[in-house]
Amino acid sequence: MNKKEIRSNYLKLRLALSDLEYQELNKKLCTLFFSSIDLSGITVIHLFLPIVSKKEPDTWLILDRLQQDFPRVRISIPKMNGENGLIHFYFEGRNQIKINAWGIPEPQSGEITPPGKIDLVIVPLLAFDQNGNRTGYGKGFYDIFLKQCRKDCKKIGLSFFDPIDEISDINLNDVILTHCITPKKNYTF
Repeated sequence: MNKKEIRSNYLKLRLALSDLEYQELNKKLCTLFFSSIDLSGITVIHLFLPIVSKKEPDTWLILDRLQQDFPRVRISIPKMNGENGLIHFYFEGRNQIKINAWGIPEPQSGEITPPGKIDLVIVPLLAFDQNGNRTGYGKGFYDIFLKQCRKDCKKIGLSFFDPIDEISDINLNDVILTHCITPKKNYTF
């Protein structure tokens, strides 16, 4: 399956989830994230905030638990920076967040997070394959950002669905995940 087909099919699959299914899948993703990812050496976690209208995985559950159970871990969140991709800010609280024109919650200001300080990135995606390749929304912002991170930075996708066999049109700009967590399993690549 190519990226264009994946975007169309998997966005429809997510939007077809009932509210109850969506809530249950999010709880399972959060539980499996914390039971299968070692956070002992992690000082900075970057995570996207969910676009509710697209039923993205609810990373607020992870953010809230990080603040409660791992107060030593700093959280970083992205903001669209026009054609330049993403800029990253340390999370200071929900009052820092506003919804942009595309329905994306993002920080308005704050202390910038240098990509080299980030130990783990929770990466948005629509689907992933057996080799750790992912398909996002097609702008390439996360691939550019992930290349700015350290080589040892963990790159973890969250998906409600199992992997597909193969994304047929992967290119040299695509960054492979180190893990992808579904409600059933933590895939390691």
